[in-house]
Amino acid sequence: MAKSGNNNVRFSSLFTPAHIICGTQLSQRDPLLLEMLKRLAMVKGIGSVDDAYKAVLERENDMPTIVGPGIAMPHARLPAINQIIVAVATSKQGIKYAPDRDPIKLIILTLAPKTAPGAYLQAMSSLAKICQDPDTANIVAQLPTAEKVWSFFDHGGLVLSDYLRACDLMTPVTVKLQEHDNLKDAIDLFVRHQVRDVPVVDKDDDFIGVVTTHELLRVCLPDYILWIEDLTPIINFEPFAEILRKESQTWLTEIMTMDYATVAENAPAAQVAKELARRKVDHAYVLRDKKLVGVISLAMFLNKILRE
Repeated sequence: MAKSGNNNVRFSSLFTPAHIICGTQLSQRDPLLLEMLKRLAMVKGIGSVDDAYKAVLERENDMPTIVGPGIAMPHARLPAINQIIVAVATSKQGIKYAPDRDPIKLIILTLAPKTAPGAYLQAMSSLAKICQDPDTANIVAQLPTAEKVWSFFDHGGLVLSDYLRACDLMTPVTVKLQEHDNLKDAIDLFVRHQVRDVPVVDKDDDFIGVVTTHELLRVCLPDYILWIEDLTPIINFEPFAEILRKESQTWLTEIMTMDYATVAENAPAAQVAKELARRKVDHAYVLRDKKLVGVISLAMFLNKILRE
């Protein structure tokens, strides 16, 4: 593979013009994916085309990988290959890729070794900028030759990072609390969003702690209750009634836990795994300096590393 000056693999080195179907006349997803796999088998070798086709369709039928306006990036992990392989297809008119979705004009098919956790995510990360540009699919779809399509990616200087990073795994934080919020606000969020923990930020949006459902129960149940067998005196939820009377006057700083996992956005995935295991928590919060930029759940981590 060709290398860039900073020792990262150039994305354009993962394929050649021979891997590109330029201006396909096909209008449906599945026949095009099969044609792309046959092209890869002819110029590169991927083992059984039928097995690869089945693996790609299983993923796309479960959750279509539409990653940007007019762009799809289907993928599969195969035991028959030992390096990342890419095929590209363009369509001027667009193909029907998924129900109720706009036509797709640029398909980037990525095949990765079965034993290469995160390889697809590294490829995705390198393409993140062009996938977000609303004009990319239209621009590439209008290019007249496979050579010009390949040059588009080569001139962009896109590279794969040396390792999978926390920012490649994270999702945006959609639920959070402010430091001036109270227990009532926390309970409302827990109930409305069905979450187990919620991050807390200060007035500068710096991450300062976490409120968890476990801490909420601890506040509701005095320590002595955990040690007594006969709960008859509180069978009518008196401790919870007391909390309800005080929820608007109980500030988050009184129930906020400092027992959480954080990682820097450029930390390697191995660091994420270490923090999740060391802290025995379900989430790792991703920080840029002190700013909260994302979250990685244990379930998401395992899926992306072991299945993506």
